Amino acid sequence: MPSTARKLLTQNKGLLAFIALMVVFRSAIADYNVVPSGSMLPTVMVGDRILVDKLAYDLRLPLTHISLLRLGEPQRGDIVTVDSHQAGELLLKRIVGLPGDVVELRDNVLTINGQAASYGQAQVRPVAGDGADDAVYRDERIDGMNHLVRLSESHPSLHSSFGPVVVPADHYMMLGDNRDNSMDSRYFGFFARSELMGRTSRIAFSLDADKGYRPRLDRFGRLLDPVDIHHQQQ
Repeated sequence: MPSTARKLLTQNKGLLAFIALMVVFRSAIADYNVVPSGSMLPTVMVGDRILVDKLAYDLRLPLTHISLLRLGEPQRGDIVTVDSHQAGELLLKRIVGLPGDVVELRDNVLTINGQAASYGQAQVRPVAGDGADDAVYRDERIDGMNHLVRLSESHPSLHSSFGPVVVPADHYMMLGDNRDNSMDSRYFGFFARSELMGRTSRIAFSLDADKGYRPRLDRFGRLLDPVDIHHQQQ
């Protein structure tokens, strides 16, 4: 190794070690991801930076999908990051179907193993895009899963009815909370457990690109599925 290069390495070994540790930390332990689309509205907004627990399900060899140890099992309602082979990109979706479940959508009513979800009217402030695409919000409850969904009134999805399908072993069915504007299992099929890269439950911080990346201070540190959802059961 040339003396100049050796000298640079010696002088910067602390910085290089720090960079290597950060790469390992973000790859295998915890990370934050920028949300580029509105497929998880109203739960997650474009511009949110979400905290991702990479140890929620597996201890992985850094920078790979190789699982060294299973640490937990995905649960219905988990919001997960998926390094999807079918989609060719990192996705953020919610698990609705576990291995062995029979899942069906009929006019955006979710049914799991013969049990239909209940939908309450939710008191939610309009979000970006509601002016061009009128939407209603509902509090979806089924089998311990409770969260908000966004339903378009002017542009309903062609896939608002789907299935019934049986979720295969070691795979999961995932949907976006923005049911009429989400590329999810209805398009890409089931997602393999090996593609699940981590679970998220909280926003780190949020920036509004439409307003010069102004911070959305009310979203800093916010839980994604607060327990105090205001609703009126129908």
